[in-house]
Amino acid sequence: MALSPADLAAAESAAAAEASPVVLVLMGVSGSGKSTIALELKRVLGWKFQEGDDLHPPANVEKMRAGRPLTDADRLPWLQSVARWVDDRLAAHEPGIITCSDLKRAYRDITVGNRAGVRLVYLKGDEQVIHDRIILRQHQYMPPTLLHSQLETLEEPTPDERPIVVTVHETVGETVLEILRHLAAPA
Repeated sequence: MALSPADLAAAESAAAAEASPVVLVLMGVSGSGKSTIALELKRVLGWKFQEGDDLHPPANVEKMRAGRPLTDADRLPWLQSVARWVDDRLAAHEPGIITCSDLKRAYRDITVGNRAGVRLVYLKGDEQVIHDRIILRQHQYMPPTLLHSQLETLEEPTPDERPIVVTVHETVGETVLEILRHLAAPA
């Protein structure tokens, strides 16, 4: 049963008060809701937020606009930029939230790795649900045609990565509440 807006707000506030300050890396394929969920987490927690897509080099953006999937070599400078942002938050002892598709384990080894104080949040979704979301939104350079290649590339996080796995079929508020409850629980 869905919570009323007032009950959801109260539950979010209670869970946010218990959330351990960490750096969150929200991962998932395009259309899984990374930016939407991250912005709502930022609103509730008051933590710094970085849209990972904004860290892509211009060549990557142009390639994606043209509907061409990125190679691992294309992604490396972007992943290194994401990792620098995470490291900057950790060095400053500041919590934060960053979005990054992080589709492969090798990518997550760069962005998350064994860093203490970083939690991976995997926004998991059914292909049809995500496809329907992509069709309804406007993205600056990620066409819906690239969803299939992202799903083919996706290596779901394994338990040793200690991911928070959230299925993205619920409302934004319910998804955020689930993440907050995970953050409040012992890791």
